[in-house]
Amino acid sequence: MQLYPAIDMKDGRCVRLTQGLFDNLKVYSEDPVDIAKMWVSQGATFLHLVDLDGALAGQSVNRSVIRGIVESVSVPVQVGGGIRSHEAVKSMLELGVRRVIIGTRAAKEPEFIRELTARFDPEQIVAGIDAKDGLVAVEGWEKVSSITALELCLRMKEYGVRHVVYTDISRDGMLSGPNVEATEKLTKDTGLDIIASGGVSCMDDLRKLRDRGIRGAIIGKALYEKKLDLKEAVGRFQ
Repeated sequence: MQLYPAIDMKDGRCVRLTQGLFDNLKVYSEDPVDIAKMWVSQGATFLHLVDLDGALAGQSVNRSVIRGIVESVSVPVQVGGGIRSHEAVKSMLELGVRRVIIGTRAAKEPEFIRELTARFDPEQIVAGIDAKDGLVAVEGWEKVSSITALELCLRMKEYGVRHVVYTDISRDGMLSGPNVEATEKLTKDTGLDIIASGGVSCMDDLRKLRDRGIRGAIIGKALYEKKLDLKEAVGRFQ
């Protein structure tokens, strides 16, 4: 199972939100590049970056920080947050980002993903599917759509997507355990690489995900609050 330490960026700093609420924010570092280096030194082999400002603005805001991370670490990076055009995808890939995560536009205009997988390597295009009570949320989780996570995953598969970051917003930042059942169902029903995001709090959470055949897990608050040791986790589950 691939583990992805998360680095969420707002105003150039490394932060964590609780349940996606921008008024429920905690700053963990003034320098996300230092955090990226730290996770790599502890065994990270892939990093997950989120431009929170970009998610709200609809365009990349923390581009210079993303560049700094890419240039400072030797492991691949995937990035999401405000990437909603061909040009934005191209720009991120030119920075050296390995995978680009499309969230809001994937939900609102699924055909956009078909265009991207035709223009770019499908391995580089990740669908970011964030759900509240099984329904897809968009625009920095500020709005909820009428499409279910499974429906959107199947559409993404039809359009050539191979990787999906699935976030259960109710679990995000809560250290309450991931939604193993929903993530397993998406994995089995789609055959895609469904990467679990939201709620991982301990080694046992990672064990449950691995034992259910889930191929990837994003770890955020549990690392920052020292509930989980990355080096140990990589050694046991990756």
